[in-house]
Amino acid sequence: MAAQRGQRNGVGDTPPAPTAAEITAPIPRVVAEVPAARERARAIPEAAVARLAVYLRVLSGMQDQGSGTVSSEELAAAAGVNSAKLRKDLSYIGSYGTRGVGYEVAVLIEEIERILGLTRKQSVAVVGIGNLGHALANYGGFPGRGFPVTALFDVDPDLIGVPVGGLPVEHIDDIPTICAEREVSIGVIATPPPAAQTVCDRLVEAGVQCILNFAPVVLQVPDHVEVRKVDLAVELQVLSFHVARRADNAAATNGVAPEFNGKVNGMVVS
Repeated sequence: MAAQRGQRNGVGDTPPAPTAAEITAPIPRVVAEVPAARERARAIPEAAVARLAVYLRVLSGMQDQGSGTVSSEELAAAAGVNSAKLRKDLSYIGSYGTRGVGYEVAVLIEEIERILGLTRKQSVAVVGIGNLGHALANYGGFPGRGFPVTALFDVDPDLIGVPVGGLPVEHIDDIPTICAEREVSIGVIATPPPAAQTVCDRLVEAGVQCILNFAPVVLQVPDHVEVRKVDLAVELQVLSFHVARRADNAAATNGVAPEFNGKVNGMVVS
């Protein structure tokens, strides 16, 4: 019947009225599942999102090694969390595993990828092709995880047009045009601090709504733009704190007083 209707409909014909069967046909599950998945994603705490990315990395490694299933204890240990927290995190995406069996690795990978938005490739632009920018542009792990670098930008005339990681470096003045043309969804800022805000503004102008910022500055962005800041110096300072604390704990355990730096509660003591 459908084929017959299709045959007699010409370019100017009026579309036929739907049949009773077409009107009462159930809506495909995928239509209902997409909004449900988005609702679940909005309810996931940011800290849990970061852990889901870790679980995905671990699961991908397990899949490469031929693992079909994994218990919550095994996955938790490999990811460096306790099993209760892992089960709570996975409950956010509607995955509860099977008692006595655990989780199917392939299925869990698909569920996490869907929640993290990895079912489509996220085009990436790197701005600032210095040492860090070169490293990011040449990093082979991005495309395999769904983040192909499709544009590079700088202001150095000696770099413009020079290929890095297989891509020519463009001038930052071309950010709005090129990022829009290549549908860049994530911008990476690896510029010196004074240039970061200008670069950020141009990325936002191009429609980029997610920015990974390596410059040690706070960026001003519209409410709809998400910024993740990576300050390597801060991370090293945090690690330094843990080193110092462990040294102090070891000294206290051995009956040795912690190193005295001439200050008590911030006051110099002579």
